[in-house]
Amino acid sequence: MPQMVERNKWILYKHTCNYEMVKAVALDVKNACKTDISYVERHRMQERLAALDLYKTRNPKDKPLDSINHRINTLEYWMFGYEDKVEGEKRFIFSPLGNLFLKHINDEAKLKRIFLAMLFAFQFQHPGSGTHKEFQLYPFRLIFQLLLDSRLDGKLYNNEVEHLLVFLKSTNSAEYKLLVDEILKLRKISNEDMAALFKRDEHAFVNAVYEWEYYTQTLFEQIGVIERHRGDLICKLFHPSKTNSKSSPTGRKATRGFISIVPEQKVFVEKMLEEYSCFDEPIKLDDSERLYIDCVKEVYNFYPQLLLAEINESDEVGALLDLPKLIEAYANNPDNDTAYLFEDVLTDGFNMFSNVEAVKRGGSAHTDIECLYIAKRKKFAVESKSTANKLLGINAGRMREHREEIGGEYTIVVTPRYVPATKRDIFETPIVIVLASTFAEYLYNHIFHDIRDIDYSDFDDIITENLGTDISKLISNMTLSKFASNGK
Repeated sequence: MPQMVERNKWILYKHTCNYEMVKAVALDVKNACKTDISYVERHRMQERLAALDLYKTRNPKDKPLDSINHRINTLEYWMFGYEDKVEGEKRFIFSPLGNLFLKHINDEAKLKRIFLAMLFAFQFQHPGSGTHKEFQLYPFRLIFQLLLDSRLDGKLYNNEVEHLLVFLKSTNSAEYKLLVDEILKLRKISNEDMAALFKRDEHAFVNAVYEWEYYTQTLFEQIGVIERHRGDLICKLFHPSKTNSKSSPTGRKATRGFISIVPEQKVFVEKMLEEYSCFDEPIKLDDSERLYIDCVKEVYNFYPQLLLAEINESDEVGALLDLPKLIEAYANNPDNDTAYLFEDVLTDGFNMFSNVEAVKRGGSAHTDIECLYIAKRKKFAVESKSTANKLLGINAGRMREHREEIGGEYTIVVTPRYVPATKRDIFETPIVIVLASTFAEYLYNHIFHDIRDIDYSDFDDIITENLGTDISKLISNMTLSKFASNGK
């Protein structure tokens, strides 16, 4: 037998390929668990799914929660949301697209479009995948691009995915051209020669076959985003036997089937690729300038306007989710000639509170935004701090002058990122820092869940009890706790 060569590849999730199971778990996490996915709730979920004949455990005594954990991981993998901890307990935070999916759970036509959008958000490096970080690309955008390439006749054969694509680490226009050439060459070889290629690195290829043909294709076909065409058997590949195992190795059939885009989805896919290219650079999860969780939030906050127009959905949420992106965009202007746009967006954000009136002031002698907390007749100042890099420092003295001018009790500094030393500038002052992504997440969850009476009191309580600090984590925890408990 040829020597096995370990190679990194895309990891395509292989624990669930049942579409109805995916929907049932998503609904259960949202409604029954209320996004609380602690140890106790996972056991309860297991019981509920068993009652629906959607769950059976093979070995209940040894690892009773393995299957349930895989079901939740499936949601995270396919972009329904991500896991985080609030006060030591695990919570599942649904992404905007995950929430939209559940909102239209009984409309299969819309669900297909929403899931397609999730595939456009899917990237490697991925928060919910063990794929090595050397892979930096949008895999499913690439697959759709290939399926629309006239040179490939609207088809992508299984062996082309399993032998070429899953080992691709990045892509640009030059690499794409070479990839198409390699695919066309592969189409000319016989099944016998293809089998020989597979056998050269059987361990890597058997996993690729198992993940692509047995799971990913099956799920996509059930959802209705691709058509699956069966083909001839190329060969049978075997997983390596475990040490001291007496059982025969498990085999998987590699076939020459192919996939194509479901015709009614083709135009939508074309439009999406025009705006979201397979050559785009993915969001880096190990960005040295940002916290890991902020990178994760950005990955899951993908919410394309094209989709909203396609399913006749309001774009109010999409506009809100642009808040941190707009702040980032304006912050990266070295001439600072778009700072006023940053202030405009932030003013709109604070006016979303039903009991706050926010007015843009601006200018070197004034605070950026003057706010009145109507319920308590309390004024506060908001300072928008955009910078091409990290915020290096805060002039507490100048902010005191800005506060005194309006009679404000405290100042909120909103910024994309800052150096740790900045916190020393506000120690024991009536100033707090809130990260832009945290602020947007708080407002987004209220609007998406149709809570139009957004009360500022919780915000105010946290600020007054934690002056002189970064309150971003406290605001984020409050957001998760609130929407984990209301079950909407």
